[in-house]
Amino acid sequence: MEYTDIRFECEAGVATLTLNRPDQMNSFSGPMGVELGHAYRRCDEDDAVRVVVLTGAGSAFCVGADMTAGSETFASPNDDPQFSASPLALPAWEVRKPVIAALNGHAIGIGLTLALQCDLRFVAREAKYGVLQVRRGVLPDCQAHWSLPRLVGMAKAADILLTGRKFGGDEAVELGIASRCLPAAEVLDHALAVAREMAVQTAPLSVAVTKKLLWQSSSLGPEEVERYETQLHHHLMGRPDAVEGVMAFLERRTPQWTSSVADDWPEWPDSEA
Repeated sequence: MEYTDIRFECEAGVATLTLNRPDQMNSFSGPMGVELGHAYRRCDEDDAVRVVVLTGAGSAFCVGADMTAGSETFASPNDDPQFSASPLALPAWEVRKPVIAALNGHAIGIGLTLALQCDLRFVAREAKYGVLQVRRGVLPDCQAHWSLPRLVGMAKAADILLTGRKFGGDEAVELGIASRCLPAAEVLDHALAVAREMAVQTAPLSVAVTKKLLWQSSSLGPEEVERYETQLHHHLMGRPDAVEGVMAFLERRTPQWTSSVADDWPEWPDSEA
């Protein structure tokens, strides 16, 4: 796919996906959703990609839906059988690589709900954040009614989603939405530094199965989690990376991982087994 509304770059195991409509403050468009979903799939399937960083071009991350259509912005989708409130074919939590959102500027509406699908979020102190859809006559999207309560709890999610209010970067950390708040100019560099360290120091298959189980855990009881962890340990233990991780630590050297997420993915445990 030729990308127009995003940019795709990959270096040293880190794929950087940049929302690329800076003149519109990266307002979300239909093509952007298609391209981002395609890029996520590409990252998921390519072993050369170890970690993904999602950011925005220019001064904003994404200021929400493109409303240049005016009164037709949220026209009825009844005649569009392809319409979904979650416009990405593959959400970030289904990518078998860590996805870090570097919110370098304002993230409003779908700009923030997209970031909620990522594994880690770093925010800009000067920027504004919020899920404002109820102030536009629609409702939150991108499965935010599921992802946000998991991050911040029901009471804080209700405060964010039902009021549609904006808040700053420091409060985003206080609420539990973000891991760290930094000056806007430092957000992407920090995210890339974290990504580069993960790309070197963490075993790709170990990270992939840990991520999947982490996102799945809210629907599992503790006994089921124990069974999942046990079965997945059986898959990982005894493999070359389980040897390499120990020996690299003992020999005080950088690990050389050989497992493949694409080729060595386990048969996933059945939650009803």
